[in-house]
Amino acid sequence: MRSDVQKIFKTTPHKKQVLFFSATMPKEIREVCRKFMSKPFEIFVDDENKLTLNGLQQFYINLTEKEKNKHLNDLLDTLQFNQVIIFVSNIVRCSELNKLLNEFNFPSIAIHGQLEQDERINRFKLFKEFKKRIIVATDVFGRGIDIERVNIVINYDMSDNSDSYLHRVGRAGRFGTKGLSISFISTDEDKKILEEIQSRFVVKMKEWDGNVEHNTYMN
Repeated sequence: MRSDVQKIFKTTPHKKQVLFFSATMPKEIREVCRKFMSKPFEIFVDDENKLTLNGLQQFYINLTEKEKNKHLNDLLDTLQFNQVIIFVSNIVRCSELNKLLNEFNFPSIAIHGQLEQDERINRFKLFKEFKKRIIVATDVFGRGIDIERVNIVINYDMSDNSDSYLHRVGRAGRFGTKGLSISFISTDEDKKILEEIQSRFVVKMKEWDGNVEHNTYMN
């Protein structure tokens, strides 16, 4: 991150106004940011321990790795959605899951960091313009993406940390709309992240039982 910021500073005028924005700002990153600013005025919307997402229902499912595909297929079959983002842990899983979904007649697309920039942009446009309703993505799609029609986020692979989780599920229920997130929990590490999320944020994630009225997450 620091090298990227340095490149931006070198190619912009010496005299400029600098502002940093982030949904989450770890203390170590704050120190880096301050080095690029002169006597910065800091505004925190809320205490980090009280972060929450209004309008977003959050659930988890305990399952084994082998059960993920069946549960995902069932969710896509039964849930009513405008658009869905399915997050996975790496590029290989992203490509393979996207291929599998297409074989199951779910016309999805994949987006990850290994794609050429032009191709990433083209796929993003297909999704944003509602020409595709399902996208399988790595965390490259987890930050700074605003698509109003997304109302469901599924963590096929759990996030590595609570910040990443917040950014991922924040893709749904934006602009004052409703949303639904479902996270697959299959390892001890997944359980630790789940506990971290619930202890850090004002959220009580419930175990998924399928009894959710569609009008509570559809606009």
